[in-house]
Amino acid sequence: MNQKQPISVSFILVNYNGAEILPDCLNSIEKFIDIPNHEIIVVDNASTDGSVELVAEKFPEVSLLKQAKNCGFGAGNNAGAKVASGEFLFLLNTDTVLTSNIIFHLIELMQADPKVGIIGPKLLNPDGSLQISVSPALGIKGEYQARQMHRDYLNISQQNLIEQKFQEIQEVDIVVGAAFFIRSSLFHKLGGFDETFFMYFEESDLCQRAQYQGYKIIYTPHVSLIHLKGYSIQKAANTMAIEYRRSQIYYYQKHRPLWEQLLLYLYLFYKFFGEFLTTANPNSLKIIILLFTVKKAAVQVSVSN
Repeated sequence: MNQKQPISVSFILVNYNGAEILPDCLNSIEKFIDIPNHEIIVVDNASTDGSVELVAEKFPEVSLLKQAKNCGFGAGNNAGAKVASGEFLFLLNTDTVLTSNIIFHLIELMQADPKVGIIGPKLLNPDGSLQISVSPALGIKGEYQARQMHRDYLNISQQNLIEQKFQEIQEVDIVVGAAFFIRSSLFHKLGGFDETFFMYFEESDLCQRAQYQGYKIIYTPHVSLIHLKGYSIQKAANTMAIEYRRSQIYYYQKHRPLWEQLLLYLYLFYKFFGEFLTTANPNSLKIIILLFTVKKAAVQVSVSN
């Protein structure tokens, strides 16, 4: 009697009201991923748009986890990882579409170096252009560098130069969570995502904690997939703007020195206090309140090799 092969890769998709885009993502996985030892797990964060019924009816082979409420991106992935059987976890946004079988290359990179813990493949916009999907370590300097790179890329004269920087496999500080390939053992060793992050900065935090443990974060341009980018965020832009600042403050508390935390607090206070005085925007006031109410994070300590 043949023994069942262990599942090598577990695809985990966290869905929230993504019925319009989820089928394209799932269909692309089924079309291009032909390795026999893989599983697909969809974690639904209490959608109200018929997503659950769609998956159950159209994709019966998918493992569906229904959450009682929307606890965020990190918590959803943690729930999926708890039931996953794969040696590797491939965390995918529901607004991604595979165009080839990229798994073999990702596994080869992992197997070639046991210190590679996380890999981010190349992300493309729907028109096939490069989507910047890496970032320097976040902090005052890192956030400035990341924003400057994104601004420069909007300049047509700078695009080719920036694209040249991402032509080779390279070690980076952060890869975005839209397509996040990680060793299952490392994910569990780190305790998964910090669920205090509802959205934003959670993958940056996980990458930082992986580096504290001596693991490498790798970006590879040799395989790619399409990322629609920001589908779910566009539906609740104001709420997400506040959530971005909440996560930013919490991340700085965890990973940045006190002087950088103080600079961030001063910047946010003067920026949004001024906006509130001139526009009476209630969201500006909510962000000011965050400065005094965000949960204090435990300080992270670097672990040497």
